[in-house]
Amino acid sequence: MARITASVFTSHVPAIGAAMDMGKTQEAYWAPLFKGYDFSRQWMKDNKPDVIFLVYNDHATAFSSDIIPTFAIGTSAEYQPADEGWGPRPVPVVKGHPELAAHIAQSVIQQDFDLTIVNNIAVDHGLTVPLSLMCGEQDPETGSWPCPVIPFAVNVVQYPVPSGQRCFNIGRAIRKAIESYDQDINVHIWGTGGMSHQLQGARAGLINQEWDNKFLDLLIENPHGLAKTPHIDYVREAGSEGIELVMWLIARGAMSDVDGPAPLPKVAHRFYHVPASNTAVGHLILENQ
Repeated sequence: MARITASVFTSHVPAIGAAMDMGKTQEAYWAPLFKGYDFSRQWMKDNKPDVIFLVYNDHATAFSSDIIPTFAIGTSAEYQPADEGWGPRPVPVVKGHPELAAHIAQSVIQQDFDLTIVNNIAVDHGLTVPLSLMCGEQDPETGSWPCPVIPFAVNVVQYPVPSGQRCFNIGRAIRKAIESYDQDINVHIWGTGGMSHQLQGARAGLINQEWDNKFLDLLIENPHGLAKTPHIDYVREAGSEGIELVMWLIARGAMSDVDGPAPLPKVAHRFYHVPASNTAVGHLILENQ
C-alpha cells in the first residue's frame, strides 16, 4: 500500500520566491533565511518521495471571489505557474498524479468530506515557493521538480474558513485514503502558509514570535489540543493572515501517531526566522516512526 513517511511545514511568502528568482538569496537580508533550508534541501535528496501532497491556499489567482471552494483537490496531469500580476514565476511546470489524486478524492468524499475536484488550475506562490525552498532553484526550461505533486487548496482568504479541527480531521481522512491506495509509493504531505503576519489595518506588520514557537511546540507534541484552537485566537495572536496556519493541521493530522499506537514523529529539522518581508517564517520536518 501507499504510505506517508513524512510531513513538511513551511511558510510560503511571495517575497521569498522573488528573492530566489532575482538571485538575491546571498544578500545580507535573505541569507539567514535560506541557510535555514540548507538541511531541508539535502534531506529532500536523501528522502525523495514518489508524490508530494501539498496543502496551500490560492491567493485570488485560480479562484476569484465568484467561486471559492473550501477544499479543492487538483486531479490534473500538470499545473502551470500562475500569473499573479507580474508574470508567472520562472519555475518548471508542476507535474501531477491524476491516479492517486482521483483515489484520494473518492476516498475522502466517501468519508463525508466535501471536496471540489479541479481538473485545470494554475498554481501560485503558495505552492511554488515551498517547492523552491525544499528543492532549490530549477530552470523553467530544462529543470523539473523531483516528483509529481497533488495540489490541495484550502480557503483561508474569504470567511467563513474551515476550523482547525476540521482541517485536522480531513488530514486524518487523507491519510486513510493514501494508505488504501494499491500501489507501493512513498508520499510526503506538506502544510504551508503563515506564520504570524498581518498585511493591512492598524496592526499591519504584526509578528508574534512567542505564539509562533508555541504553535510549533504543540504541533509536534499535542496536535489534538492544538486543533481545538478557536479562530479568534489565530486572528488575535497571529494576525489576520495567521489563519493560514490551520493548513498545517491538515498535514499533521495525516501523521501515523494521531490515530494509533505509533510514537510521536521524529523532528528531523526545525527552523524559525523573522522577518521575511513582513512575515514570520516557520519550518518543520517531521518523520513518521
